[in-house]
Amino acid sequence: MRAGSTFRESLIKERNAVHNQMIRWLDRYFPEFVQVFPSFGKIALAVLENTPFPMDIADQTVEGLMERYRQSEGLQCPQKPKIQKLVEVSRHSIGITQGQQMARIEIATLVRRYRQLEQEIAALTEELTAFAQTTVEYEWLQTIPGLGDATIVELLSEIGSFHQYQDPRQLIKLAGLTLKENSSGQHKGQKRISKRGRKRLLALLFRVMMPLIRHNEAFRKLHEYYTTRPVNPLRKKQSIVVLCGKLLKILYAVGVKQQAFDGERMMQDIFSQSQAQAA
Repeated sequence: MRAGSTFRESLIKERNAVHNQMIRWLDRYFPEFVQVFPSFGKIALAVLENTPFPMDIADQTVEGLMERYRQSEGLQCPQKPKIQKLVEVSRHSIGITQGQQMARIEIATLVRRYRQLEQEIAALTEELTAFAQTTVEYEWLQTIPGLGDATIVELLSEIGSFHQYQDPRQLIKLAGLTLKENSSGQHKGQKRISKRGRKRLLALLFRVMMPLIRHNEAFRKLHEYYTTRPVNPLRKKQSIVVLCGKLLKILYAVGVKQQAFDGERMMQDIFSQSQAQAA
């Protein structure tokens, strides 16, 4: 699964590179395009495939363009307001008009490659998700609110089976979340995470934590507690680091013990720590 996830990441990087090439092309020949289509959805790709230059659009009717775009792959009903705006901006475009013959070949090639990569990424993601669903851990990991299939696939790709670890601290070390002190001689510096682990796993944990704080009540309340507690409140980034370690412990418990996520039990940490500080 890790090999498949790594390959998927390489496809995404390639798609992003093609995306950037398309943006650079538009900057030269049709800079107003992004005012209508800020992203490359189905309609945007249909426009670039059929009428990439402002001169291809300016003298056309909205209805005629819509009918033309309907012939494109996967597009059923173009949005009329967007096509109307597209016609308007094309009539006042400041894009260059030289070298259009080769530029037309270039954008057609980029659109084909972008579509191909999107299809390959979608197919591989489906395969990885299906494979993840056959694992013992999947059933229990999906009980954690805020974790979608894509995140579960990436977690399993980096961690593997949770049963191969004896203690959740091994996962924390694997992610590079163990603390180290920046000291020199008699000087003792602040403790920071070591980052000596799998960079992709660490990046994934940070990336998934914000959606978890937004959509998982237990993580949200624990984050609020860490950042607002009267004794030793944490900065937001520090709280996120702590919660990343907390997530790994929960993932381990859920995966090994094969039990559903219990938000109420997790939030007991707030009360136990509050009582300890009060004492």
